[in-house]
Amino acid sequence: MKFTLEHTDSESRARAATMVTDHGVIETPIFMPVGTVASVKGVHQRELKEEINPDIILGNTYHLFLRPKIDILKQAGGLHKFMGWDRNILTDSGGYQVYSLSANRKIKEEGVKFKSHIDGSTHWFTPENVMEIQRVIGADIIMAFDECTPYPCDYNYAKRSMHMTHRWLDRCIAHLEKTPFEYDYSQTFFPIVQGSTYKDLRKQSAEYIANAGAEGNAIGGLSVGEPAEEMYAMTEVVTEILPEDKPRYLMGVGTPINILENIALGIDMFDCVMPTRNARNGMLFTAHGTINIKNKKWEDDFSAIDEMGNTFVDREYSKAYLRHLFAANEYLGKQIATIHNLGFYLWLTREARKHILAGDFQDWKNKMVKQMDKRL
Repeated sequence: MKFTLEHTDSESRARAATMVTDHGVIETPIFMPVGTVASVKGVHQRELKEEINPDIILGNTYHLFLRPKIDILKQAGGLHKFMGWDRNILTDSGGYQVYSLSANRKIKEEGVKFKSHIDGSTHWFTPENVMEIQRVIGADIIMAFDECTPYPCDYNYAKRSMHMTHRWLDRCIAHLEKTPFEYDYSQTFFPIVQGSTYKDLRKQSAEYIANAGAEGNAIGGLSVGEPAEEMYAMTEVVTEILPEDKPRYLMGVGTPINILENIALGIDMFDCVMPTRNARNGMLFTAHGTINIKNKKWEDDFSAIDEMGNTFVDREYSKAYLRHLFAANEYLGKQIATIHNLGFYLWLTREARKHILAGDFQDWKNKMVKQMDKRL
């Protein structure tokens, strides 16, 4: 992967950059729609490509491992071919999913023993086999196996967990070196900074991860219930340490406001289920605030879903129609809302990039944060 830093904002740490992999160019800052099980929920790949138009999407190692299973993906020639997606893909390592299965998993130095949420079958994830699984899935960017700590988290537990994540990282790197690429393109490996909400641990972890010398770096264990101010404080500590000449990925974040504030702190890449999950519950994000489309006030509002018109659904359907679809429990309502929200998230990160390059990012960001922090 080639990473080129194009411009850094003079009043913040916001950056515009370009990443190039064998599956194409990624312009940052970027939001990656979450395609957990080889599908961005409710969206055809054609709509994803032509309307939402992300440079990269995300898949999930834990879910893909359980179904369709790795042998099917190998027979298909990897995830790109299996799902009909010819742009970039990033896979997370399954660490977060294992964390969320707290009642059904056991963490040891060797790895994690867990029960499938689908059929209760028992499986092992180790740093070594997670690297092998991600080779077969074939994403362009693959993540180290880590432990994601809960919030709140006891200091001593967070410290022990962080050191284990570092030892696991060393095992991931050692195993990757002897595990060749599965397909005719290369993969880029990102380690993950942990340390809960403790500044000294985050600093220590960021230094360890920076010294690993990977082509990019990620920050995990945030957006797990901590206040936004704590998330920003941890991000700030870490971005001071992670190298400037490599991409920085903040995992699982977040609201549109979270994304803009973290761009200002020097983050390049984001992913989150929020735009798709909230869409399915009738919440729409816009540049002027959030809309609960289920509210009666939209019943006779025949204006466009979003006058900005980032995607075809914003222009072609009215708020009244979309509210009707939700009231009638029609699948189409969830699909329309999902396309709208993802289109908005991609617009937001691309607009941030434009303002970074133009040199007025901080003023624009402050205005947008104020505008978006409203219920319409």
